[in-house]
Amino acid sequence: MNIEQKQKTIKAGEIAKKVKIFAKEIIKKGVLLLEIAEKIEDKIYELGGKPAFPINLSMDEIAAHYTPSHNDETKAHGLLKIDIGVHIDGYIADTAFSMDLENSEENQKLILSSKQALENVENKISSNSTLSEIGRIIETTINEKGFNPIINLSGHSIQQYNLHAGISVPNIDNKSNLALNSGIFAIEPFATAGSGKVKDGKPSGIYQVQILRNPRSELAREILNYITEEYNTLPFCSRWLVKKF
Repeated sequence: MNIEQKQKTIKAGEIAKKVKIFAKEIIKKGVLLLEIAEKIEDKIYELGGKPAFPINLSMDEIAAHYTPSHNDETKAHGLLKIDIGVHIDGYIADTAFSMDLENSEENQKLILSSKQALENVENKISSNSTLSEIGRIIETTINEKGFNPIINLSGHSIQQYNLHAGISVPNIDNKSNLALNSGIFAIEPFATAGSGKVKDGKPSGIYQVQILRNPRSELAREILNYITEEYNTLPFCSRWLVKKF
């Protein structure tokens, strides 16, 4: 990365940090997820960035990737995971945190186990770290707290306009000797009181352009052109398109 690219990445990170503080202030039990998502996304724009993906607000047994629909009436409760992405010209900062909205001891212990796993990785990670070493730290930390890591969710490498750029960073010791080397990586420890494996749920309403086509419908062409110009290859959601069109 050249100096300009690094500066854009750092700026995205600074915005994401401020947005996390803002999100913690506005999230309360009983508030509509739709209201929370739109306020957080509006804050990203206000601070000079753009969402790198729709705000994820996943509750309780939903581990990740839930974003409210345009008419969603779900209210915040339980254990809420907030996943925030910010980009400047495609240079991405990806961050997340969890909130216990029930004053639940188990929820708080779950949050602490993931937080501790992340901190332990941050204290030891280097460009020479292997995927196996990182996964082992996460797995051991979460196990010691009495929980299981989720084995089929992982962190990832990040490149310009490419949120999941090819390298998956595991939450378990996967025996891989692949070293991180240089680059930007999201480390994403997931802890659960369950078996440690997620399954697909209902469609999330989050999409990404994979292959460009030339649809017959004039409206469809207009929407597709907007998607490629506004989001490039980054994820977007049906809620954004309903709002625009």
